[in-house]
Amino acid sequence: MLKVKRALISVSDKDGIVDFAKELKAMGVEIISTGGTKKAFKDAGVDALDISDITGFPEMLDGRVKTLHPKVHGGLLALRDNKEHMETIKKHGIQEIDMVVINLYPFKSVIKKPGISIEDVIENIDIGGPSMIRSAAKNAQSVVVLTDKADYPTVLAEMKAGGVKLETLNYLRVKAYKTTADYDTYISNYLETRILGGEGLSDRIIISADKKQGMRYGENPHQKAAFYVFPDFPETGPGNCEQLHGKELSFNNIYDMDAALNIVKAFDDPAAVIIKHANPCGVAISTDITDAYVKAYEADPLSAYGGICAMNRQCTKGIADKVEKMFMEVIIAPDFDAEALEILKGKKNIRIMKCGELKKSTGKGIQYMDIRKVTGGLLVQEPDLKTVDKSELRQVTKREPSTQESKDMEFAWKVCKYVKSNAIVIAKDGVAIGIGPGQTNRVGAMGIAIKNAGDKTKGAVLASDAFFPFRDNVDAAASAGITAIIQPGGSVRDTDSILACDDKNIAMVFTGVRHFRH
Repeated sequence: MLKVKRALISVSDKDGIVDFAKELKAMGVEIISTGGTKKAFKDAGVDALDISDITGFPEMLDGRVKTLHPKVHGGLLALRDNKEHMETIKKHGIQEIDMVVINLYPFKSVIKKPGISIEDVIENIDIGGPSMIRSAAKNAQSVVVLTDKADYPTVLAEMKAGGVKLETLNYLRVKAYKTTADYDTYISNYLETRILGGEGLSDRIIISADKKQGMRYGENPHQKAAFYVFPDFPETGPGNCEQLHGKELSFNNIYDMDAALNIVKAFDDPAAVIIKHANPCGVAISTDITDAYVKAYEADPLSAYGGICAMNRQCTKGIADKVEKMFMEVIIAPDFDAEALEILKGKKNIRIMKCGELKKSTGKGIQYMDIRKVTGGLLVQEPDLKTVDKSELRQVTKREPSTQESKDMEFAWKVCKYVKSNAIVIAKDGVAIGIGPGQTNRVGAMGIAIKNAGDKTKGAVLASDAFFPFRDNVDAAASAGITAIIQPGGSVRDTDSILACDDKNIAMVFTGVRHFRH
């Protein structure tokens, strides 16, 4: 066990530090401090040596140089069981430092300030702090390195019990290196975006995320899992939802929540979606959110059982009354009216998630990239944020789509973007009445979508995430009564599909954009 006789304390976040220092002093620990921390101790009546008393040099260069000195790092790095080390520091008048308490300049919060200059950002890059943390962590068997105020009570308790345990020292060592790695990651990623205009596709990517919660298991009970988030990430996602009711979220819940939120964020009109296995089984827009939910549910009530529901408006009592009568894993909304919340809280097995204002992706940087793991590496791409303006659509058939068909095609195209490929979406009057997701061929996806839509396909429209390689899909759509098609185009056989549409009096438009989603 390690006994602490001398501690160096220099913190930006001073929460709890005065009380911690008083406890150290009560145990006879000598304290060395710097700048604002030293002032806080003086104001609180805590006796502490100034760092310049140890180094023999004043703080200089606007505080840039104060702890970068052999009398600091020698006192941290000297191996206590190495005779030559101990003779060397004695020869040079260096005393051991047994504890370092450091938290770094608040780089993460500084970069969020509106209009902050790059010069001010750079001034908030800590140099001495990470250097001392790394020195202390390298010699962790002899130095307590504290980078998180949450660890103060544990260390104090062990000191009072006789000394800091080896397992605690090792835990703090690992945490220290993670702290400096995280800090440097934020700096490099920020500067790459701010100075170089980087978008996360550089020669090396570095990712840092914080554990938000552990989980009972992953996709299956035999898999361990946890949920990690990018701190203070502005875009609405599972990580910035507040749970108002229900048991702990599962791995699959969170994955499906992400899919649900991405879809409702795509619409300005009141919209509701029900997700199963990361694919939508019902999506609808309306002038009223309760009506949108009802239509989304009725599009495929069989698949909706045990699903994840999201909406882009406040959840109403009308929606809660419907959900109360069925099994739904998770319901997500910007907010819930009081009556809706009371009704939903009466259900034991539903998780109620408040997502607040829905914010879309607008930024650059690795945290915004679409990242997928493969064996031995990562695939990284920009997120698919491409939208198609009406002016970009190209009518390729003799028949022009009606106003309602155009509205439904726009709706179906937005939904199709979030359906696994091969994807077919059949829509009518702002409702996705038939969805064919994730098939190995487009004919199979078409068949599933038509089957799910049933007899509602008459006068409906159809969206395909990629082009039709043959006219067979057009023929199937015509047989089902579909009257308009939206697809990317781009096949060498586009003419076959166009002629088939003309033959069946179907309107078809090309977007020129593909939305594969593997």
